[in-house]
Amino acid sequence: MKEYQYHIFSPYRVCPLGAHVDHQHGLVTGFAIDKGVDLWFNINTDGHVHLESKTFEGVVDFDIESPTQVKERHWGDYARGAKFALKKRFELKLGINGVIQGSLPVGGLSSSAAVLIAYVMAFAKANDITLQPFEVVKIASEAEREYIGLNNGLLDQACIALGKKDGLLFLDCDSNEWRIIKRNPEMPEFKIGIFFSGLTRSLVNSDYNLRVYECKTAAWNMLAYTEQPLKTFDKTFLRDIPKTTFEKTRIAMPARFARRAEHFYSEYRRVRQGVTAWETGNLKLFGKLSFDSCESSIHNYECGSPELIAIYEIMRSLPGVYGGRFSGAGFKGACIAMVDPAHTAEVEKVLTERYLEQFPEYEKTFQVFWVSPDDGARFVD
Repeated sequence: MKEYQYHIFSPYRVCPLGAHVDHQHGLVTGFAIDKGVDLWFNINTDGHVHLESKTFEGVVDFDIESPTQVKERHWGDYARGAKFALKKRFELKLGINGVIQGSLPVGGLSSSAAVLIAYVMAFAKANDITLQPFEVVKIASEAEREYIGLNNGLLDQACIALGKKDGLLFLDCDSNEWRIIKRNPEMPEFKIGIFFSGLTRSLVNSDYNLRVYECKTAAWNMLAYTEQPLKTFDKTFLRDIPKTTFEKTRIAMPARFARRAEHFYSEYRRVRQGVTAWETGNLKLFGKLSFDSCESSIHNYECGSPELIAIYEIMRSLPGVYGGRFSGAGFKGACIAMVDPAHTAEVEKVLTERYLEQFPEYEKTFQVFWVSPDDGARFVD
């Protein structure tokens, strides 16, 4: 793309532990990976934004200074969302002329967050705004919540903006404290397998937001049963309620809400154990905890299509697979696994054969990719 002066690479992300808890201010882990979104652009001094996509049809045109308009339910909403969140903090006068391209199919890798981060960084560059990586995280997350309409936490954006190829991101979504835990030299090598079911999905149109409300309702139940003051729904989080309160009240609340809370508290424990396993180089235990996370996602959080559950059950039975789970929210999309590099060819062969025996209709859309951890979103020379 020699005709463009600037090039941003914004990686996709995978989250081995810390599923469905960021929106309840839980603990999460993740990697940026070496596949993602590329945005090439030049700066427009007239304030116009013109974008083309090598992945989706149509073009996007708007003025950077004009008020952000109503969502058009089109891929251009992510650029408008980035503008919306940035304009709350900064004056924007210069636009961009650019082209964007994704390197993997959409579904389970937080492509939307990767795109938003790329646009936030591009608009900031055009307008000479200096942002620290965690500022990019917060602005992109705000764009997704307030403009796109997905009630997410900071996990996706944090992995994408803060990730390092030689370590695991550990983020506390309550305090926003984070650190990169370097790989223990004793840890075995691994590749990350991404197994696309063949289905794509939109989180805004899935049960994602419903699950967030169910978690908050569980928290409200606990507060009410113990006669504690209720907070407004937007300020109610499971993280603020001790597990002992849950143990006292779980039998009184409807079972579906108790299951959502059970997932949160058990995942909090798994992340704590997983961080210790990672620090000590125990990839076998780290992988087992990732499998256990997926079990809880299926039975307590109740997500996962028949296709995703089939992939998970097959990969759990294969030699060389340390662990894995649904990627992203677990509504259609993909599964991820950490795999011994010596077993990748056999895992791909057997998993593909067994999955397509069950779901032959996805023969043309089921895909397997092998990726590695990478550094976070950055300008490419």
